Amino acid sequence: MSRYDFAAQRLFVEASLEAGARLTPSSDQRNYLLNVLRLREGDGVLLFNGRDGEWRAVLEKVARRAATLVAQVQTREQDHPFDLDYCFAPLKRARLDYMVQKAAEMGVARLSPVVTHRTQVQRVNLARLRANAIEAAEQCGILSVPQVVEETDLPNFLRSLASTRLLVFCDENAETEDAIAALRAAPAHDGVSLLVGPEGGFDDAERQAILRLTNVVRLSLGPRILRADTAAVAALALIQAVIGDWRKDPS
Repeated sequence: MSRYDFAAQRLFVEASLEAGARLTPSSDQRNYLLNVLRLREGDGVLLFNGRDGEWRAVLEKVARRAATLVAQVQTREQDHPFDLDYCFAPLKRARLDYMVQKAAEMGVARLSPVVTHRTQVQRVNLARLRANAIEAAEQCGILSVPQVVEETDLPNFLRSLASTRLLVFCDENAETEDAIAALRAAPAHDGVSLLVGPEGGFDDAERQAILRLTNVVRLSLGPRILRADTAAVAALALIQAVIGDWRKDPS
């Protein structure tokens, strides 16, 4: 039996949630609830904010330009996602949207844009990244929305990485080996950062700088060269299955 109702409409809110909490949806949310979904007074919706779990709420005081949501009962307690950062060279808009949505579905805790030498997009719309992550969370029953981190360049990213953190480096130049075995052999670590480069990959100087770190797993994703968005999904699936929260006993 499913842990949540796939058919129920879900809405992300910023406000705190508790029994009796009254919330005023934004104009876009109100339009979605009243004009797209055509909900009426007394209809229910599920609310979450990434902190207080999921709550069933009902619509009250519905008017043409106003509506109130009242939280009634908690349907799921807040979860705590695996400490997994997705660090990526930004792509062009459509593919970046897709990549962020899939990363959110795969359970990443943070989205960290990293500008490399061959990155085609130098500036990132962080609000758009967050909007895509929220949309994915609303549609897929996710309770935790990934944090969106300001973009940085690769040298600063490497300097800021904690020495106890595992860096999984997707390298198209790595020899084709057993990726599962490579992850299982990873050194002890406190959290995981997945680094996926741009189309065209990392240059030699960048690759050498990454490999100078001590807590690195250099990961090959098989005999074929994958596009960056495909590589992200493949690598995230491997990490979650081997050392992440897809395991039966992640502890």
